[in-house]
Amino acid sequence: MDKKEAYQEKWEAQLNQLRAKIDELAAKADQGRAEAKIEYAEGMEALRTKQEEVKNKLKELKEAGGEASKDLKAGVESALFDLKRAVESAVSKFK
Repeated sequence: MDKKEAYQEKWEAQLNQLRAKIDELAAKADQGRAEAKIEYAEGMEALRTKQEEVKNKLKELKEAGGEASKDLKAGVESALFDLKRAVESAVSKFK
């Protein structure tokens, strides 16, 4: 396994962990009161959008070769960091 594949596996694992947390938050939203559900729904929409961004960047990285993959690596790491931070914020906000 080369370095690129190792990074891809690492990032995909992180994305899967964050997806599980997002799904957990969505389940909590279903149990909340009406006004809380609206707030949860808005938060979930933002998280799903960020999740899709990471997924798309990973797809771009898989399809890229050589130097392009080096440039995309920073974008993937940044998008994952943003998603992780947003999920952590949502978890603490919606406890």
